[in-house]
Amino acid sequence: MMKLSNMQKKLSKNETYVPAEDTFFLAEYLKNESGEKALDIGTGSGYLAKMLSLKFNLVLATDIDFFSIKKAHSLIENCICCDGASAITGKFDLIVCNLPYLPSHSIKDISVDGGKEGIVVPVNIIKTTKNLLKPNGKFLFLTSSLANCQMLVEKTKTLGFEAKIVSSKKLFFEKLIIIEAKNKSKMN
Repeated sequence: MMKLSNMQKKLSKNETYVPAEDTFFLAEYLKNESGEKALDIGTGSGYLAKMLSLKFNLVLATDIDFFSIKKAHSLIENCICCDGASAITGKFDLIVCNLPYLPSHSIKDISVDGGKEGIVVPVNIIKTTKNLLKPNGKFLFLTSSLANCQMLVEKTKTLGFEAKIVSSKKLFFEKLIIIEAKNKSKMN
């Protein structure tokens, strides 16, 4: 029987994040992406990983929630239960993540709570990807105007990435924002 970590026991709710407007917005942005290997961090239902599997030869999905991984495994073969990409090695053409971005004083729901200013959990996830991009690879992640997205871009840059906002979508109560991160170019 698989043992769950204390974080997983505390936060697991036996429910999977159901794809919503944020997932569909990121999926729409990803529709023209293709390549050899892709990684979907925080896969939840597996919706994005399944979509990526149509355009990539290998897709790996991770989630900290064991029950989400079990569900995603019904859609995609390669699923790993871990925090961010902490158990992953190798290089990817594309990494995607629909980050938990809601500002919160504590983490009660791992699928949406991002910690202080909505960036604590996202920065921890981004840290786990530092050495996983191929030289021309990119990391696309979704956040919101409810979080401090400018600070998230700046923190991403301090982790060794070039980062910029590449798309946004206004909703009634927030703006969804897609950020692209790439490895910093080496100067000659």
